[in-house]
Amino acid sequence: MNRRECLALFKASGLLKHRILLSFIYSAGLRAQEASRIKISDIDSERMMIHIRQSKYRKDRYVPLSPLILQGLRKYSRACRPVDYLFNGNEPGSQMSVRGMQWVMREAKKKCKLQKKVTLHTLRHSYATHLLEFGMDIVTIKELLGHEKITTTMVYLH
Repeated sequence: MNRRECLALFKASGLLKHRILLSFIYSAGLRAQEASRIKISDIDSERMMIHIRQSKYRKDRYVPLSPLILQGLRKYSRACRPVDYLFNGNEPGSQMSVRGMQWVMREAKKKCKLQKKVTLHTLRHSYATHLLEFGMDIVTIKELLGHEKITTTMVYLH
């Protein structure tokens, strides 16, 4: 997706929680499973970093936290009062499911009338593509995405 389509998708979500969720996933290039596991304690607003724990291949990594996303997270936190996980599920103290996140994405796609076939993972691909367009080197993108091999990241060079 291009940047305009991403913005339209984020704005299409009616609930603050859903807007923040989608923009958070995009802004950090997260996998859906990673986003569901993020705890409030994983957000380091002083260092402006997000700690991704036990990702694919059981590796931890840090990704930058956007100042704009931090503002949104603070607003969301005041309004929704998450307990343990950043994005709570239906049960108190539970994490939002990947399936629930996928539903949020489908609903936002419908509301903004986006014709492209997009999924939550498309946000991750868009993030990497936009970083390349802004001139970031492929090795840094590899580290941010948590790829084990550079060949996986090379897909974004299309």
